[in-house]
Amino acid sequence: MNKERQYSTTDHLCLNIDSVLRTLFNNPQTTQRPYPVEKNKKTHLSQQEQQHSAGLMRINHAGEICAQALYQGQAVTSQSTVTREKMQQAALEEGDHLAWCCRRLEELGSHTSYLNPLWYTGSYLIGLAAGMAGDRWSLGFVAETEKQVVAHLQKHLETLPEKDEQSYQILQKMQKDEEQHREEAISLGAIELPAVIQKAMQWTSCIMVKAAYWI
Repeated sequence: MNKERQYSTTDHLCLNIDSVLRTLFNNPQTTQRPYPVEKNKKTHLSQQEQQHSAGLMRINHAGEICAQALYQGQAVTSQSTVTREKMQQAALEEGDHLAWCCRRLEELGSHTSYLNPLWYTGSYLIGLAAGMAGDRWSLGFVAETEKQVVAHLQKHLETLPEKDEQSYQILQKMQKDEEQHREEAISLGAIELPAVIQKAMQWTSCIMVKAAYWI
């Protein structure tokens, strides 16, 4: 009879360290979904258009760093096996997004945000706190985060250079996934966060967006 392996505290610590390093060094665990861009699809962008697309994709990559950290932190302190597994699955799907954004940035000849360790640390601590507050609060953070991410992605879809079809295809797929994560969190019992917390999240997100576009 096969027995499910029981992980020690040391095992969990090592797994968390592995997740951190994978996330920050652009080697996240993923679901291995294909890159959502048509093969051999190339378009010529002006230097200004390329810089703008890269800035937007850098923001989205930084956002995926935050998502990885948030889900990983919540999974550590989640009080429910079902919620923990949902967080872990969502983190894998967000890992796809992280890999796609990184690849697109390379295609645009640009770089990921140099402030990624800062984004990761802050989001991980929020995830830990949300998980300790209880699963409904934790899921509430997921639902509100994804709501704001969907709105950000819509703005990016509207401001991308018209010729940048590759970035558009990536962001469209990401938006669909984020909306699904939000709906799943609500279905699992997410509470609506107080307005003051929603505003604080929007303010923090605004800082990240403005900094990550350039740095």
